Amino acid sequence: MFKKVTVILFVLLLLSSCSLKNINLTEPESASFDSGNDNCPNTDDIIDDEYRGVWINYNELSMKSVGGGTAEDFKNKIDTMFENIKAFGLNTVIFQVRPFSDSFCSSEIFPWSSYITGEQGKNPGYDPFLIATNEAEKYGLKIEAWINPYRVSYKDNFDDLSESNPAKQWYTDNPLTDDLIITGSGIYYNPSSKRAQKIIIDGVREIVKNYNISAIHMDDYFYPYPIAGQEFPDQQSYARYGNGLSLSDWRRNNVNFLIQELHQTISQRKPWVRFGISPFGIYRNKKSDENGSDTNGLQNYDDLYADVLLWTRNGWVDYMMPQLYWEIGHKAACYETLIYWWNRHNNGRHLYIGQDVKRTMNAADVNPKYSQLNHKIQLSRYLDNISGNCFWPAHPLLENYGNIGNALKYDHFAYPAIIPAYTFIDDKCPAEVKSLKARWIPQGYVLEWKRKNTKDEMQKQVYFCIYRFAEGEPIDLSNGRNLVTTTRETGYLLPYKKGTVKYTYVITAVDRMHNESKKGKKVTVKL
Repeated sequence: MFKKVTVILFVLLLLSSCSLKNINLTEPESASFDSGNDNCPNTDDIIDDEYRGVWINYNELSMKSVGGGTAEDFKNKIDTMFENIKAFGLNTVIFQVRPFSDSFCSSEIFPWSSYITGEQGKNPGYDPFLIATNEAEKYGLKIEAWINPYRVSYKDNFDDLSESNPAKQWYTDNPLTDDLIITGSGIYYNPSSKRAQKIIIDGVREIVKNYNISAIHMDDYFYPYPIAGQEFPDQQSYARYGNGLSLSDWRRNNVNFLIQELHQTISQRKPWVRFGISPFGIYRNKKSDENGSDTNGLQNYDDLYADVLLWTRNGWVDYMMPQLYWEIGHKAACYETLIYWWNRHNNGRHLYIGQDVKRTMNAADVNPKYSQLNHKIQLSRYLDNISGNCFWPAHPLLENYGNIGNALKYDHFAYPAIIPAYTFIDDKCPAEVKSLKARWIPQGYVLEWKRKNTKDEMQKQVYFCIYRFAEGEPIDLSNGRNLVTTTRETGYLLPYKKGTVKYTYVITAVDRMHNESKKGKKVTVKL
Protein backbone atom coordinates (compact mmCIF):
# COMPACT_ATOMS: atom_id res chain seq x y z
CA MET A 1 0.00 0.00 0.00
CA PHE A 2 1.29 3.46 -0.93
CA LYS A 3 1.29 5.88 2.01
CA LYS A 4 2.49 9.45 1.73
CA VAL A 5 1.66 12.33 4.06
CA THR A 6 3.58 15.59 4.38
CA VAL A 7 4.05 16.40 8.05
CA ILE A 8 5.34 19.82 9.03
CA LEU A 9 6.92 19.75 12.48
CA PHE A 10 5.52 23.15 13.38
CA VAL A 11 1.99 21.98 12.60
CA LEU A 12 2.60 18.76 14.48
CA LEU A 13 3.59 20.60 17.64
CA LEU A 14 0.96 23.31 17.33
CA LEU A 15 -2.11 21.29 16.40
CA SER A 16 -1.72 17.87 18.01
CA SER A 17 -5.00 16.86 19.58
CA CYS A 18 -3.72 14.52 22.31
CA SER A 19 -0.91 14.84 24.82
CA LEU A 20 2.55 15.41 23.31
CA LYS A 21 4.49 14.02 26.26
CA ASN A 22 7.01 11.26 25.59
CA ILE A 23 6.90 11.70 21.80
CA ASN A 24 9.40 9.60 19.90
CA LEU A 25 10.20 11.69 16.84
CA THR A 26 11.15 8.57 14.87
CA GLU A 27 7.46 7.63 15.12
CA PRO A 28 5.31 10.77 15.26
CA GLU A 29 2.87 9.87 18.02
CA SER A 30 0.60 12.84 17.42
CA ALA A 31 0.91 13.93 13.82
CA SER A 32 -1.85 16.31 12.77
CA PHE A 33 -3.10 16.88 9.27
CA ASP A 34 -5.04 19.46 7.32
CA SER A 35 -8.67 18.84 8.13
CA GLY A 36 -10.27 20.79 5.31
CA ASN A 37 -12.56 19.16 2.81
CA ASP A 38 -13.04 21.04 -0.45
CA ASN A 39 -14.55 18.01 -2.20
CA CYS A 40 -11.52 17.83 -4.45
CA PRO A 41 -9.18 14.86 -3.99
CA ASN A 42 -5.43 15.26 -3.88
CA THR A 43 -4.45 13.35 -6.99
CA ASP A 44 -0.69 13.41 -6.53
CA ASP A 45 -0.56 10.00 -4.86
CA ILE A 46 -3.76 8.06 -4.30
CA ILE A 47 -4.13 4.88 -2.29
CA ASP A 48 -4.58 2.02 -4.74
CA ASP A 49 -5.44 -0.72 -2.24
CA GLU A 50 -7.55 -0.02 0.80
CA TYR A 51 -10.28 -1.78 2.76
CA ARG A 52 -13.41 0.40 2.71
CA GLY A 53 -16.21 -1.30 4.58
CA VAL A 54 -19.59 -0.72 6.21
CA TRP A 55 -21.49 -2.75 8.80
CA ILE A 56 -25.15 -3.49 8.04
CA ASN A 57 -26.88 -4.72 11.18
CA TYR A 58 -30.05 -6.72 11.76
CA ASN A 59 -32.21 -3.67 12.44
CA GLU A 60 -31.17 -2.14 9.13
CA LEU A 61 -31.94 -5.45 7.40
CA SER A 62 -35.28 -5.92 9.15
CA MET A 63 -38.36 -6.69 7.07
CA LYS A 64 -40.70 -6.99 10.08
CA SER A 65 -42.74 -3.94 9.11
CA VAL A 66 -43.94 -5.75 5.97
CA GLY A 67 -44.19 -9.21 7.51
CA GLY A 68 -41.09 -10.34 5.66
CA GLY A 69 -42.25 -9.06 2.30
CA THR A 70 -41.23 -10.85 -0.87
CA ALA A 71 -37.88 -11.73 -2.37
CA GLU A 72 -38.31 -8.77 -4.72
CA ASP A 73 -38.98 -6.46 -1.76
CA PHE A 74 -35.78 -7.52 -0.05
CA LYS A 75 -33.81 -7.36 -3.29
CA ASN A 76 -34.98 -3.79 -3.85
CA LYS A 77 -33.97 -2.87 -0.30
CA ILE A 78 -30.49 -4.35 -0.72
CA ASP A 79 -30.12 -2.98 -4.23
CA THR A 80 -30.70 0.57 -2.96
CA MET A 81 -28.19 0.08 -0.15
CA PHE A 82 -25.50 -1.45 -2.32
CA GLU A 83 -25.92 1.10 -5.09
CA ASN A 84 -25.19 3.91 -2.62
CA ILE A 85 -22.40 2.00 -0.91
CA LYS A 86 -20.72 1.53 -4.28
CA ALA A 87 -21.31 5.17 -5.25
CA PHE A 88 -19.66 6.35 -2.02
CA GLY A 89 -16.49 4.46 -3.01
CA LEU A 90 -16.69 1.59 -0.54
CA ASN A 91 -15.71 -1.95 -1.53
CA THR A 92 -16.90 -4.21 1.31
CA VAL A 93 -20.19 -4.97 3.07
CA ILE A 94 -20.32 -6.70 6.47
CA PHE A 95 -23.77 -8.31 6.58
CA GLN A 96 -25.15 -9.51 9.94
CA VAL A 97 -26.34 -13.05 9.31
CA ARG A 98 -26.57 -14.19 12.95
CA PRO A 99 -27.40 -11.43 15.44
CA PHE A 100 -28.73 -13.91 18.03
CA SER A 101 -29.19 -17.67 17.95
CA ASP A 102 -30.96 -17.17 14.63
CA SER A 103 -30.25 -16.67 10.96
CA PHE A 104 -30.65 -14.34 8.00
CA CYS A 105 -29.58 -17.23 5.76
CA SER A 106 -30.86 -20.73 5.12
CA SER A 107 -29.70 -22.97 7.98
CA GLU A 108 -30.29 -26.48 9.23
CA ILE A 109 -29.06 -25.43 12.68
CA PHE A 110 -30.52 -22.01 13.51
CA PRO A 111 -34.08 -20.70 12.92
CA TRP A 112 -34.95 -17.81 10.64
CA SER A 113 -34.47 -14.49 12.42
CA SER A 114 -37.55 -12.74 13.80
CA TYR A 115 -36.15 -9.56 12.25
CA ILE A 116 -37.16 -10.87 8.83
CA THR A 117 -40.83 -11.71 9.32
CA GLY A 118 -41.50 -10.68 12.94
CA GLU A 119 -41.63 -14.29 14.10
CA GLN A 120 -38.53 -16.35 14.79
CA GLY A 121 -38.45 -19.55 12.78
CA LYS A 122 -40.98 -18.40 10.16
CA ASN A 123 -39.70 -19.08 6.66
CA PRO A 124 -39.83 -15.85 4.61
CA GLY A 125 -39.91 -17.82 1.36
CA TYR A 126 -36.56 -16.47 0.22
CA ASP A 127 -32.95 -16.42 1.40
CA PRO A 128 -31.96 -12.86 2.36
CA PHE A 129 -28.25 -13.59 2.46
CA LEU A 130 -28.25 -15.34 -0.91
CA ILE A 131 -29.91 -12.28 -2.40
CA ALA A 132 -27.31 -10.07 -0.73
CA THR A 133 -24.35 -12.13 -1.99
CA ASN A 134 -25.73 -12.03 -5.53
CA GLU A 135 -26.30 -8.27 -5.35
CA ALA A 136 -22.81 -7.72 -3.91
CA GLU A 137 -21.33 -9.53 -6.89
CA LYS A 138 -23.37 -7.37 -9.27
CA TYR A 139 -21.99 -4.20 -7.70
CA GLY A 140 -18.44 -5.49 -7.38
CA LEU A 141 -18.61 -5.44 -3.58
CA LYS A 142 -17.01 -7.97 -1.28
CA ILE A 143 -19.40 -9.38 1.31
CA GLU A 144 -18.61 -10.78 4.74
CA ALA A 145 -20.90 -12.84 6.99
CA TRP A 146 -21.12 -11.31 10.46
CA ILE A 147 -22.09 -13.46 13.43
CA ASN A 148 -22.52 -12.90 17.16
CA PRO A 149 -21.45 -16.27 18.55
CA TYR A 150 -22.76 -16.41 22.12
CA ARG A 151 -25.79 -14.10 22.26
CA VAL A 152 -29.16 -15.88 22.26
CA SER A 153 -31.58 -13.18 23.40
CA TYR A 154 -31.66 -9.78 25.08
CA LYS A 155 -34.47 -11.14 27.27
CA ASP A 156 -33.99 -13.47 30.24
CA ASN A 157 -36.76 -15.84 29.14
CA PHE A 158 -37.41 -18.12 26.17
CA ASP A 159 -40.91 -16.92 25.28
CA ASP A 160 -40.03 -15.34 21.92
CA LEU A 161 -37.70 -18.10 20.76
CA SER A 162 -38.73 -20.59 18.10
CA GLU A 163 -39.24 -24.22 19.09
CA SER A 164 -36.47 -24.97 16.57
CA ASN A 165 -33.99 -22.69 18.33
CA PRO A 166 -31.20 -24.90 19.76
CA ALA A 167 -31.08 -22.84 22.95
CA LYS A 168 -34.78 -23.34 23.62
CA GLN A 169 -34.52 -27.05 22.87
CA TRP A 170 -31.64 -27.42 25.30
CA TYR A 171 -33.50 -25.51 28.01
CA THR A 172 -36.69 -27.48 27.44
CA ASP A 173 -34.79 -30.75 27.76
CA ASN A 174 -33.00 -29.58 30.90
CA PRO A 175 -33.77 -26.22 32.58
CA LEU A 176 -30.59 -26.66 34.67
CA THR A 177 -28.32 -27.12 31.65
CA ASP A 178 -24.93 -25.46 31.95
CA ASP A 179 -24.77 -25.05 28.16
CA LEU A 180 -26.67 -21.79 28.61
CA ILE A 181 -26.18 -18.80 30.90
CA ILE A 182 -29.25 -16.76 31.86
CA THR A 183 -28.60 -13.27 33.22
CA GLY A 184 -30.53 -10.08 33.79
CA SER A 185 -29.17 -8.82 30.47
CA GLY A 186 -30.23 -11.84 28.45
CA ILE A 187 -29.45 -15.44 27.51
CA TYR A 188 -26.05 -16.58 26.25
CA TYR A 189 -24.45 -19.76 25.08
CA ASN A 190 -21.99 -20.66 27.81
CA PRO A 191 -18.50 -20.03 26.35
CA SER A 192 -17.14 -22.96 28.36
CA SER A 193 -19.70 -25.43 27.02
CA LYS A 194 -18.37 -27.92 24.46
CA ARG A 195 -21.85 -28.32 23.03
CA ALA A 196 -22.20 -24.55 22.63
CA GLN A 197 -18.77 -24.30 21.04
CA LYS A 198 -19.65 -27.05 18.60
CA ILE A 199 -22.92 -25.51 17.46
CA ILE A 200 -21.22 -22.16 16.85
CA ILE A 201 -18.49 -23.84 14.82
CA ASP A 202 -21.01 -25.94 12.89
CA GLY A 203 -22.99 -22.80 12.10
CA VAL A 204 -19.93 -21.08 10.66
CA ARG A 205 -18.99 -24.19 8.67
CA GLU A 206 -22.48 -24.16 7.16
CA ILE A 207 -22.19 -20.52 6.06
CA VAL A 208 -18.73 -21.01 4.57
CA LYS A 209 -19.91 -24.08 2.67
CA ASN A 210 -23.10 -22.59 1.26
CA TYR A 211 -22.30 -18.99 0.38
CA ASN A 212 -19.86 -17.05 -1.76
CA ILE A 213 -18.33 -14.82 0.91
CA SER A 214 -15.03 -13.03 1.46
CA ALA A 215 -14.86 -13.52 5.21
CA ILE A 216 -16.47 -14.57 8.44
CA HIS A 217 -16.67 -11.58 10.75
CA MET A 218 -17.18 -11.35 14.51
CA ASP A 219 -17.50 -8.15 16.49
CA ASP A 220 -16.97 -7.33 20.17
CA TYR A 221 -19.54 -9.62 21.80
CA PHE A 222 -17.56 -12.31 23.58
CA TYR A 223 -18.28 -12.55 27.30
CA PRO A 224 -21.03 -9.93 27.71
CA TYR A 225 -20.23 -6.39 28.71
CA PRO A 226 -20.16 -6.23 32.52
CA ILE A 227 -23.04 -4.66 34.40
CA ALA A 228 -22.22 -2.93 37.67
CA GLY A 229 -23.10 -5.10 40.64
CA GLN A 230 -23.79 -8.20 38.52
CA GLU A 231 -21.39 -11.12 38.08
CA PHE A 232 -21.64 -13.33 35.03
CA PRO A 233 -23.13 -16.51 36.61
CA ASP A 234 -20.75 -19.20 35.37
CA GLN A 235 -19.33 -20.16 38.77
CA GLN A 236 -20.80 -23.66 38.57
CA SER A 237 -19.09 -24.32 35.24
CA TYR A 238 -15.85 -22.84 36.55
CA ALA A 239 -15.94 -25.09 39.62
CA ARG A 240 -16.44 -28.09 37.36
CA TYR A 241 -14.04 -27.27 34.52
CA GLY A 242 -11.66 -24.60 35.84
CA ASN A 243 -8.77 -27.05 36.11
CA GLY A 244 -6.78 -24.87 38.49
CA LEU A 245 -6.83 -21.74 36.34
CA SER A 246 -7.92 -18.38 37.66
CA LEU A 247 -11.46 -17.44 36.66
CA SER A 248 -10.16 -14.79 34.24
CA ASP A 249 -7.63 -17.10 32.57
CA TRP A 250 -10.24 -19.85 32.29
CA ARG A 251 -12.71 -17.51 30.60
CA ARG A 252 -10.03 -16.29 28.18
CA ASN A 253 -9.11 -19.89 27.40
CA ASN A 254 -12.74 -20.65 26.53
CA VAL A 255 -12.83 -17.85 23.99
CA ASN A 256 -9.33 -18.69 22.72
CA PHE A 257 -10.44 -22.24 21.97
CA LEU A 258 -13.40 -21.03 19.91
CA ILE A 259 -11.31 -18.55 17.91
CA GLN A 260 -8.64 -21.13 17.14
CA GLU A 261 -11.21 -23.73 16.10
CA LEU A 262 -13.13 -21.29 13.92
CA HIS A 263 -10.00 -20.26 12.08
CA GLN A 264 -9.08 -23.87 11.46
CA THR A 265 -12.62 -24.74 10.33
CA ILE A 266 -12.75 -21.85 7.86
CA SER A 267 -9.28 -22.36 6.40
CA GLN A 268 -9.82 -26.09 5.96
CA ARG A 269 -13.14 -25.64 4.19
CA LYS A 270 -12.24 -22.66 1.99
CA PRO A 271 -8.72 -21.29 2.54
CA TRP A 272 -9.59 -18.12 0.63
CA VAL A 273 -12.30 -17.13 3.13
CA ARG A 274 -10.76 -14.87 5.73
CA PHE A 275 -11.57 -14.66 9.44
CA GLY A 276 -11.77 -11.17 10.91
CA ILE A 277 -12.67 -9.76 14.30
CA SER A 278 -13.74 -6.27 15.32
CA PRO A 279 -13.01 -5.98 19.05
CA PHE A 280 -13.71 -3.21 21.50
CA GLY A 281 -11.19 -0.44 20.92
CA ILE A 282 -9.06 -0.82 24.06
CA TYR A 283 -6.96 -3.94 24.57
CA ARG A 284 -5.65 -2.95 28.02
CA ASN A 285 -5.07 0.34 29.79
CA LYS A 286 -1.51 1.23 30.73
CA LYS A 287 -2.44 1.09 34.42
CA SER A 288 -3.23 -2.63 33.93
CA ASP A 289 -0.34 -3.42 31.61
CA GLU A 290 2.76 -1.30 30.90
CA ASN A 291 2.34 -2.24 27.24
CA GLY A 292 -1.26 -1.06 27.19
CA SER A 293 -2.58 2.20 25.76
CA ASP A 294 -2.63 5.50 27.61
CA THR A 295 -6.39 5.25 28.10
CA ASN A 296 -8.88 4.69 30.89
CA GLY A 297 -11.77 2.51 29.80
CA LEU A 298 -13.24 -0.96 29.49
CA GLN A 299 -10.65 -3.57 28.48
CA ASN A 300 -10.88 -6.49 26.06
CA TYR A 301 -8.49 -8.64 28.03
CA ASP A 302 -9.83 -8.02 31.53
CA ASP A 303 -13.54 -7.30 31.04
CA LEU A 304 -14.59 -9.18 27.88
CA TYR A 305 -11.97 -11.95 28.23
CA ALA A 306 -10.85 -11.43 24.64
CA ASP A 307 -7.07 -11.79 24.29
CA VAL A 308 -7.11 -10.25 20.84
CA LEU A 309 -3.34 -9.82 20.59
CA LEU A 310 -2.83 -13.52 21.24
CA TRP A 311 -5.11 -14.24 18.29
CA THR A 312 -3.02 -12.13 15.93
CA ARG A 313 0.30 -13.40 17.28
CA ASN A 314 -0.82 -17.01 16.79
CA GLY A 315 -2.32 -16.34 13.36
CA TRP A 316 -5.83 -17.34 14.42
CA VAL A 317 -7.37 -14.30 12.71
CA ASP A 318 -6.59 -12.76 9.36
CA TYR A 319 -7.52 -9.19 10.19
CA MET A 320 -8.29 -7.11 13.25
CA MET A 321 -10.70 -4.17 13.12
CA PRO A 322 -10.72 -2.36 16.48
CA GLN A 323 -13.75 -0.20 17.12
CA LEU A 324 -12.19 3.22 17.65
CA TYR A 325 -15.49 5.00 18.03
CA TRP A 326 -14.18 7.87 20.17
CA GLU A 327 -13.20 11.36 19.11
CA ILE A 328 -9.70 12.71 18.67
CA GLY A 329 -9.09 14.41 22.02
CA HIS A 330 -11.47 12.17 24.03
CA LYS A 331 -10.25 12.31 27.63
CA ALA A 332 -10.59 8.61 28.49
CA ALA A 333 -9.91 7.08 25.08
CA CYS A 334 -8.36 9.46 22.57
CA TYR A 335 -8.76 8.15 19.02
CA GLU A 336 -5.30 9.38 18.05
CA THR A 337 -3.63 7.65 21.00
CA LEU A 338 -5.40 4.39 20.19
CA ILE A 339 -4.77 4.33 16.46
CA TYR A 340 -1.02 4.67 17.07
CA TRP A 341 -1.18 1.92 19.70
CA TRP A 342 -2.97 -0.50 17.38
CA ASN A 343 -0.59 0.35 14.56
CA ARG A 344 2.26 -0.92 16.74
CA HIS A 345 0.43 -4.13 17.62
CA ASN A 346 -0.87 -5.56 14.35
CA ASN A 347 1.45 -8.58 14.66
CA GLY A 348 1.69 -9.09 10.92
CA ARG A 349 -2.06 -9.34 10.36
CA HIS A 350 -4.17 -6.86 8.42
CA LEU A 351 -5.44 -3.98 10.50
CA TYR A 352 -8.50 -1.88 9.69
CA ILE A 353 -10.15 0.79 11.83
CA GLY A 354 -13.80 0.83 12.87
CA GLN A 355 -15.27 4.36 12.67
CA ASP A 356 -18.46 5.66 14.26
CA VAL A 357 -20.25 7.79 11.65
CA LYS A 358 -22.16 10.19 13.89
CA ARG A 359 -19.44 10.71 16.49
CA THR A 360 -16.90 11.37 13.77
CA MET A 361 -19.10 13.84 11.90
CA ASN A 362 -20.28 15.58 15.08
CA ALA A 363 -16.79 16.13 16.50
CA ALA A 364 -14.96 19.29 15.44
CA ASP A 365 -11.34 18.94 14.36
CA VAL A 366 -8.47 21.35 15.03
CA ASN A 367 -10.19 23.60 12.52
CA PRO A 368 -13.67 23.89 14.05
CA LYS A 369 -15.25 24.40 10.60
CA TYR A 370 -14.65 20.73 9.80
CA SER A 371 -15.48 17.34 11.28
CA GLN A 372 -12.78 14.84 12.23
CA LEU A 373 -13.42 12.60 9.21
CA ASN A 374 -10.50 13.84 7.14
CA HIS A 375 -8.11 13.76 10.09
CA LYS A 376 -9.04 10.17 10.93
CA ILE A 377 -8.74 8.90 7.36
CA GLN A 378 -5.41 10.64 6.88
CA LEU A 379 -4.11 9.02 10.07
CA SER A 380 -5.16 5.60 8.82
CA ARG A 381 -3.30 6.20 5.55
CA TYR A 382 -0.24 7.66 7.21
CA LEU A 383 0.40 4.73 9.53
CA ASP A 384 2.17 1.85 7.81
CA ASN A 385 0.30 -1.08 9.38
CA ILE A 386 -3.25 0.18 8.81
CA SER A 387 -4.94 -0.78 5.56
CA GLY A 388 -8.40 0.75 5.66
CA ASN A 389 -11.55 1.74 7.51
CA CYS A 390 -15.04 0.44 8.21
CA PHE A 391 -18.05 2.60 9.08
CA TRP A 392 -20.70 1.99 11.73
CA PRO A 393 -23.61 1.87 11.30
CA ALA A 394 -24.87 1.84 7.73
CA HIS A 395 -27.99 4.00 7.97
CA PRO A 396 -26.38 7.39 8.80
CA LEU A 397 -23.78 6.76 6.13
CA LEU A 398 -26.44 5.96 3.54
CA GLU A 399 -28.45 9.00 4.66
CA ASN A 400 -25.36 11.18 4.10
CA TYR A 401 -25.28 12.24 7.76
CA GLY A 402 -23.16 15.36 8.15
CA ASN A 403 -22.34 15.13 4.41
CA ILE A 404 -20.20 12.03 5.02
CA GLY A 405 -21.39 10.28 1.86
CA ASN A 406 -20.39 13.19 -0.35
CA ALA A 407 -17.08 13.59 1.48
CA LEU A 408 -16.24 9.97 0.77
CA LYS A 409 -17.55 10.00 -2.80
CA TYR A 410 -15.88 13.20 -3.96
CA ASP A 411 -12.82 13.33 -1.75
CA HIS A 412 -11.49 10.41 0.27
CA PHE A 413 -12.84 7.58 -1.92
CA ALA A 414 -13.06 9.45 -5.22
CA TYR A 415 -10.94 6.76 -6.84
CA PRO A 416 -11.68 3.03 -6.49
CA ALA A 417 -9.43 0.76 -4.49
CA ILE A 418 -8.97 -2.99 -4.26
CA ILE A 419 -8.71 -4.94 -1.02
CA PRO A 420 -5.10 -5.17 0.23
CA ALA A 421 -3.58 -8.54 -0.65
CA TYR A 422 -3.43 -11.22 2.04
CA THR A 423 0.09 -12.29 1.19
CA PHE A 424 0.56 -14.20 4.44
CA ILE A 425 -2.14 -16.59 3.21
CA ASP A 426 -1.00 -16.72 -0.41
CA ASP A 427 1.43 -14.38 -2.17
CA LYS A 428 1.47 -15.84 -5.67
CA CYS A 429 0.18 -13.45 -8.33
CA PRO A 430 -2.37 -14.73 -10.82
CA ALA A 431 -1.59 -15.06 -14.52
CA GLU A 432 -2.24 -12.16 -16.88
CA VAL A 433 -5.47 -11.94 -18.84
CA LYS A 434 -5.52 -13.28 -22.38
CA SER A 435 -6.50 -11.90 -25.78
CA LEU A 436 -7.09 -8.27 -24.79
CA LYS A 437 -8.50 -6.19 -27.63
CA ALA A 438 -10.57 -3.07 -28.29
CA ARG A 439 -13.54 -3.62 -30.54
CA TRP A 440 -15.83 -1.00 -32.07
CA ILE A 441 -19.56 -1.33 -31.52
CA PRO A 442 -22.31 1.26 -32.14
CA GLN A 443 -22.02 2.51 -28.54
CA GLY A 444 -18.25 3.03 -28.88
CA TYR A 445 -15.17 0.98 -28.13
CA VAL A 446 -15.46 -1.99 -25.83
CA LEU A 447 -12.50 -3.70 -24.23
CA GLU A 448 -12.67 -7.49 -24.26
CA TRP A 449 -10.38 -10.10 -22.77
CA LYS A 450 -10.36 -13.70 -21.58
CA ARG A 451 -9.65 -15.32 -18.26
CA LYS A 452 -6.67 -17.62 -17.89
CA ASN A 453 -8.26 -20.82 -16.57
CA THR A 454 -6.68 -22.74 -13.71
CA LYS A 455 -7.64 -25.56 -11.37
CA ASP A 456 -5.83 -23.83 -8.50
CA GLU A 457 -8.59 -22.11 -6.51
CA MET A 458 -6.14 -19.63 -5.00
CA GLN A 459 -5.00 -18.52 -8.46
CA LYS A 460 -8.41 -18.08 -10.07
CA GLN A 461 -8.95 -14.72 -11.69
CA VAL A 462 -11.88 -13.47 -9.63
CA TYR A 463 -12.04 -9.86 -10.80
CA PHE A 464 -10.13 -7.39 -12.94
CA CYS A 465 -8.69 -3.88 -12.60
CA ILE A 466 -8.97 -1.40 -15.45
CA TYR A 467 -6.34 1.37 -15.55
CA ARG A 468 -6.19 4.31 -17.96
CA PHE A 469 -3.23 6.46 -19.03
CA ALA A 470 -3.16 9.50 -21.29
CA GLU A 471 -0.78 9.58 -24.25
CA GLY A 472 2.79 9.97 -23.05
CA GLU A 473 1.88 9.28 -19.42
CA PRO A 474 4.05 6.59 -17.78
CA ILE A 475 2.36 3.30 -16.91
CA ASP A 476 2.10 3.32 -13.10
CA LEU A 477 -0.21 0.74 -11.58
CA SER A 478 0.69 1.71 -8.00
CA ASN A 479 -1.08 5.06 -8.09
CA GLY A 480 -4.80 4.68 -7.51
CA ARG A 481 -5.69 7.76 -9.56
CA ASN A 482 -5.06 5.63 -12.66
CA LEU A 483 -7.57 2.97 -11.60
CA VAL A 484 -10.85 3.48 -13.45
CA THR A 485 -12.86 0.61 -11.99
CA THR A 486 -12.91 -3.04 -11.08
CA THR A 487 -15.17 -5.63 -12.64
CA ARG A 488 -15.96 -9.33 -12.54
CA GLU A 489 -16.86 -9.21 -16.23
CA THR A 490 -14.45 -9.77 -19.12
CA GLY A 491 -15.53 -6.67 -20.98
CA TYR A 492 -15.79 -2.92 -20.42
CA LEU A 493 -17.45 -0.19 -22.51
CA LEU A 494 -15.14 2.83 -22.91
CA PRO A 495 -16.40 6.42 -22.64
CA TYR A 496 -16.12 7.36 -26.32
CA LYS A 497 -16.23 11.07 -27.27
CA LYS A 498 -14.76 12.42 -30.51
CA GLY A 499 -11.96 9.98 -31.25
CA THR A 500 -9.20 12.59 -30.95
CA VAL A 501 -7.27 11.61 -27.80
CA LYS A 502 -5.21 8.48 -27.32
CA TYR A 503 -5.43 6.49 -24.10
CA THR A 504 -3.69 3.32 -23.05
CA TYR A 505 -5.78 0.91 -21.01
CA VAL A 506 -4.16 -1.76 -18.85
CA ILE A 507 -6.11 -4.77 -17.55
CA THR A 508 -4.84 -6.77 -14.59
CA ALA A 509 -6.28 -9.89 -12.97
CA VAL A 510 -6.89 -10.24 -9.22
CA ASP A 511 -7.17 -13.54 -7.36
CA ARG A 512 -9.10 -14.60 -4.26
CA MET A 513 -6.46 -13.18 -1.90
CA HIS A 514 -6.40 -9.91 -3.87
CA ASN A 515 -2.99 -10.54 -5.37
CA GLU A 516 -2.82 -8.63 -8.63
CA SER A 517 -1.10 -9.82 -11.80
CA LYS A 518 2.27 -8.12 -12.15
CA LYS A 519 2.20 -6.09 -15.35
CA GLY A 520 -1.21 -6.41 -16.94
CA LYS A 521 -2.07 -6.41 -20.61
CA LYS A 522 -2.43 -3.10 -22.46
CA VAL A 523 -4.17 -1.72 -25.51
CA THR A 524 -4.24 1.82 -26.95
CA VAL A 525 -7.46 3.42 -28.17
CA LYS A 526 -8.27 6.83 -29.62
CA LEU A 527 -11.34 8.21 -27.85
